[in-house]
Amino acid sequence: MILVVARLAQGLSVGGEFGSSATYLSEIATPRRRGFHSSFQYVSITVGQLSALLVMIVMQSLLTEAQMYAWGRRVPFVLGAIAGLVVMHLRRSMVESEHFQRSSAAGSAPHGGLRVLLREHRRQVLGLAIGGTVAFYTFTSYLQKYMVNTAGIPQPTASLIGFAALFLFIFMQPVAGALSDRWGRRPVMFGFSVGGRLLTVPIMTPVGRTGIRGSPSCS
Repeated sequence: MILVVARLAQGLSVGGEFGSSATYLSEIATPRRRGFHSSFQYVSITVGQLSALLVMIVMQSLLTEAQMYAWGRRVPFVLGAIAGLVVMHLRRSMVESEHFQRSSAAGSAPHGGLRVLLREHRRQVLGLAIGGTVAFYTFTSYLQKYMVNTAGIPQPTASLIGFAALFLFIFMQPVAGALSDRWGRRPVMFGFSVGGRLLTVPIMTPVGRTGIRGSPSCS
Protein backbone atom coordinates (compact mmCIF):
# COMPACT_ATOMS: atom_id res chain seq x y z
CA MET A 1 0.00 0.00 0.00
CA ILE A 2 2.88 2.39 0.78
CA LEU A 3 4.37 1.70 -2.65
CA VAL A 4 1.03 2.34 -4.39
CA VAL A 5 0.53 5.61 -2.52
CA ALA A 6 4.09 6.67 -3.34
CA ARG A 7 3.60 5.92 -7.03
CA LEU A 8 0.30 7.85 -7.07
CA ALA A 9 1.96 10.86 -5.42
CA GLN A 10 4.83 10.61 -7.91
CA GLY A 11 2.43 10.48 -10.85
CA LEU A 12 0.40 13.44 -9.60
CA SER A 13 3.54 15.52 -9.07
CA VAL A 14 4.85 14.72 -12.55
CA GLY A 15 1.45 15.48 -14.09
CA GLY A 16 1.22 18.76 -12.18
CA GLU A 17 4.60 19.92 -13.43
CA PHE A 18 4.00 18.82 -17.02
CA GLY A 19 1.54 21.54 -17.98
CA SER A 20 3.46 24.38 -16.35
CA SER A 21 6.81 23.32 -17.82
CA ALA A 22 5.31 22.89 -21.30
CA THR A 23 3.75 26.34 -21.05
CA TYR A 24 7.05 27.80 -19.84
CA LEU A 25 8.95 26.32 -22.80
CA SER A 26 6.42 27.69 -25.28
CA GLU A 27 6.52 31.15 -23.68
CA ILE A 28 10.30 31.51 -23.80
CA ALA A 29 10.50 30.23 -27.39
CA THR A 30 10.32 32.43 -30.47
CA PRO A 31 6.91 32.29 -32.22
CA ARG A 32 8.23 30.36 -35.23
CA ARG A 33 10.07 27.77 -33.10
CA ARG A 34 7.54 27.00 -30.37
CA GLY A 35 6.89 23.47 -31.54
CA PHE A 36 10.59 22.67 -31.65
CA HIS A 37 11.35 24.15 -28.24
CA SER A 38 8.25 22.64 -26.60
CA SER A 39 9.21 19.19 -27.88
CA PHE A 40 12.09 19.14 -25.41
CA GLN A 41 9.50 18.67 -22.67
CA TYR A 42 8.98 15.11 -23.88
CA VAL A 43 12.70 14.79 -24.53
CA SER A 44 13.35 15.47 -20.85
CA ILE A 45 10.68 12.97 -19.77
CA THR A 46 12.14 10.31 -22.05
CA VAL A 47 15.67 11.02 -20.79
CA GLY A 48 14.35 10.36 -17.28
CA GLN A 49 12.84 7.05 -18.37
CA LEU A 50 16.05 6.22 -20.22
CA SER A 51 18.08 6.93 -17.09
CA ALA A 52 15.78 4.70 -15.03
CA LEU A 53 16.15 1.89 -17.56
CA LEU A 54 19.92 2.31 -17.54
CA VAL A 55 19.94 1.97 -13.75
CA MET A 56 17.80 -1.18 -14.07
CA ILE A 57 20.08 -2.69 -16.73
CA VAL A 58 23.18 -2.04 -14.62
CA MET A 59 21.56 -3.51 -11.51
CA GLN A 60 20.32 -6.56 -13.39
CA SER A 61 23.85 -7.19 -14.62
CA LEU A 62 25.48 -6.74 -11.18
CA LEU A 63 22.92 -8.22 -8.77
CA THR A 64 21.29 -11.60 -8.50
CA GLU A 65 17.51 -11.90 -8.41
CA ALA A 66 17.63 -12.53 -4.65
CA GLN A 67 19.74 -9.42 -4.09
CA MET A 68 17.42 -7.38 -6.28
CA TYR A 69 14.36 -8.34 -4.22
CA ALA A 70 16.22 -8.05 -0.90
CA TRP A 71 17.68 -4.54 -1.21
CA GLY A 72 18.47 -3.66 -4.84
CA ARG A 73 14.92 -2.53 -5.61
CA ARG A 74 15.33 0.29 -3.09
CA VAL A 75 18.29 1.87 -4.92
CA PRO A 76 16.17 3.52 -7.67
CA PHE A 77 13.92 5.06 -5.00
CA VAL A 78 16.94 6.60 -3.26
CA LEU A 79 18.23 7.98 -6.57
CA GLY A 80 14.75 9.31 -7.38
CA ALA A 81 14.53 11.06 -4.01
CA ILE A 82 17.89 12.76 -4.57
CA ALA A 83 16.84 13.82 -8.08
CA GLY A 84 13.57 15.16 -6.64
CA LEU A 85 15.46 17.44 -4.25
CA VAL A 86 17.62 18.73 -7.10
CA VAL A 87 14.55 19.46 -9.26
CA MET A 88 12.85 21.19 -6.32
CA HIS A 89 15.83 23.53 -6.02
CA LEU A 90 15.82 24.22 -9.76
CA ARG A 91 12.07 24.83 -9.72
CA ARG A 92 12.28 27.35 -6.87
CA SER A 93 15.13 29.27 -8.53
CA MET A 94 13.46 29.70 -11.93
CA VAL A 95 12.31 33.12 -13.10
CA GLU A 96 9.02 33.78 -14.86
CA SER A 97 9.02 34.22 -18.62
CA GLU A 98 8.84 37.72 -20.10
CA HIS A 99 5.46 36.87 -21.61
CA PHE A 100 4.00 36.06 -18.18
CA GLN A 101 5.59 39.11 -16.59
CA ARG A 102 4.06 41.37 -19.24
CA SER A 103 0.66 39.71 -18.84
CA SER A 104 0.82 40.09 -15.06
CA ALA A 105 1.81 43.74 -15.33
CA ALA A 106 -1.11 44.38 -17.71
CA GLY A 107 -3.51 42.45 -15.50
CA SER A 108 -4.29 39.93 -18.26
CA ALA A 109 -2.59 36.85 -16.77
CA PRO A 110 -4.99 33.88 -16.78
CA HIS A 111 -6.61 32.87 -13.50
CA GLY A 112 -9.07 30.22 -12.40
CA GLY A 113 -6.94 27.08 -12.30
CA LEU A 114 -8.34 23.60 -12.82
CA ARG A 115 -12.00 24.58 -12.76
CA VAL A 116 -11.66 27.04 -15.64
CA LEU A 117 -9.46 24.59 -17.53
CA LEU A 118 -12.09 21.82 -17.39
CA ARG A 119 -14.94 24.20 -18.20
CA GLU A 120 -13.37 26.06 -21.14
CA HIS A 121 -10.93 23.49 -22.55
CA ARG A 122 -12.62 20.18 -21.85
CA ARG A 123 -12.08 18.73 -25.32
CA GLN A 124 -8.37 19.52 -25.28
CA VAL A 125 -7.97 17.99 -21.82
CA LEU A 126 -9.91 14.81 -22.56
CA GLY A 127 -8.76 14.32 -26.13
CA LEU A 128 -5.20 15.60 -26.33
CA ALA A 129 -3.87 15.67 -22.78
CA ILE A 130 -5.36 12.44 -21.41
CA GLY A 131 -5.31 10.56 -24.72
CA GLY A 132 -1.76 11.59 -25.50
CA THR A 133 -0.59 10.69 -22.00
CA VAL A 134 -2.15 7.21 -22.18
CA ALA A 135 -0.55 6.59 -25.58
CA PHE A 136 2.85 7.88 -24.41
CA TYR A 137 3.05 5.69 -21.32
CA THR A 138 1.60 2.68 -23.12
CA PHE A 139 4.57 2.56 -25.47
CA THR A 140 7.28 3.96 -23.18
CA SER A 141 6.47 2.23 -19.87
CA TYR A 142 3.87 -0.52 -20.22
CA LEU A 143 5.35 -2.02 -23.38
CA GLN A 144 8.35 -3.36 -21.49
CA LYS A 145 6.08 -5.23 -19.05
CA TYR A 146 3.98 -6.38 -22.00
CA MET A 147 7.04 -7.92 -23.64
CA VAL A 148 7.90 -9.78 -20.43
CA ASN A 149 4.45 -10.91 -19.29
CA THR A 150 2.77 -11.53 -22.66
CA ALA A 151 5.54 -12.28 -25.14
CA GLY A 152 7.72 -14.14 -22.65
CA ILE A 153 10.83 -12.13 -23.48
CA PRO A 154 13.41 -12.25 -20.64
CA GLN A 155 13.40 -9.11 -18.53
CA PRO A 156 17.03 -8.09 -19.28
CA THR A 157 16.35 -8.41 -23.01
CA ALA A 158 13.12 -6.41 -22.71
CA SER A 159 15.04 -3.70 -20.84
CA LEU A 160 17.60 -3.46 -23.64
CA ILE A 161 14.85 -3.29 -26.28
CA GLY A 162 13.09 -0.56 -24.31
CA PHE A 163 16.35 1.36 -23.92
CA ALA A 164 17.02 1.27 -27.67
CA ALA A 165 13.44 2.32 -28.49
CA LEU A 166 13.49 5.23 -26.04
CA PHE A 167 16.89 6.36 -27.34
CA LEU A 168 15.44 6.58 -30.86
CA PHE A 169 12.28 8.22 -29.52
CA ILE A 170 14.32 11.07 -28.02
CA PHE A 171 15.55 12.17 -31.43
CA MET A 172 12.10 11.93 -33.01
CA GLN A 173 10.55 14.51 -30.66
CA PRO A 174 12.42 17.60 -31.96
CA VAL A 175 11.71 16.42 -35.51
CA ALA A 176 7.98 16.28 -34.80
CA GLY A 177 8.14 19.67 -33.10
CA ALA A 178 9.94 21.21 -36.06
CA LEU A 179 7.35 19.71 -38.42
CA SER A 180 4.57 21.32 -36.39
CA ASP A 181 6.34 24.68 -36.81
CA ARG A 182 6.49 24.12 -40.56
CA TRP A 183 3.12 22.44 -41.26
CA GLY A 184 1.05 23.66 -38.32
CA ARG A 185 -0.12 22.01 -35.09
CA ARG A 186 -3.36 20.54 -36.37
CA PRO A 187 -1.91 18.30 -39.13
CA VAL A 188 0.70 16.85 -36.77
CA MET A 189 -1.81 16.24 -33.97
CA PHE A 190 -4.32 14.81 -36.44
CA GLY A 191 -1.69 12.41 -37.77
CA PHE A 192 -0.85 11.31 -34.23
CA SER A 193 -4.51 10.85 -33.32
CA VAL A 194 -5.40 8.82 -36.41
CA GLY A 195 -2.18 6.82 -36.27
CA GLY A 196 -2.71 5.98 -32.61
CA ARG A 197 -6.23 4.71 -33.24
CA LEU A 198 -5.37 2.66 -36.32
CA LEU A 199 -1.92 1.30 -35.49
CA THR A 200 -1.90 0.50 -31.76
CA VAL A 201 -3.56 -2.92 -32.05
CA PRO A 202 -1.61 -3.95 -35.21
CA ILE A 203 1.62 -3.03 -33.37
CA MET A 204 0.82 -4.60 -30.00
CA THR A 205 -0.59 -7.86 -31.38
CA PRO A 206 2.56 -9.14 -33.16
CA VAL A 207 4.71 -7.94 -30.24
CA GLY A 208 2.62 -10.07 -27.89
CA ARG A 209 3.12 -13.09 -30.14
CA THR A 210 6.87 -12.57 -30.40
CA GLY A 211 9.23 -14.58 -28.24
CA ILE A 212 12.88 -15.37 -27.81
CA ARG A 213 13.82 -18.84 -29.02
CA GLY A 214 13.48 -21.27 -26.16
CA SER A 215 10.99 -19.16 -24.21
CA PRO A 216 7.62 -20.66 -23.19
CA SER A 217 5.75 -18.36 -25.59
CA CYS A 218 7.49 -19.80 -28.66
CA SER A 219 5.93 -22.79 -30.29
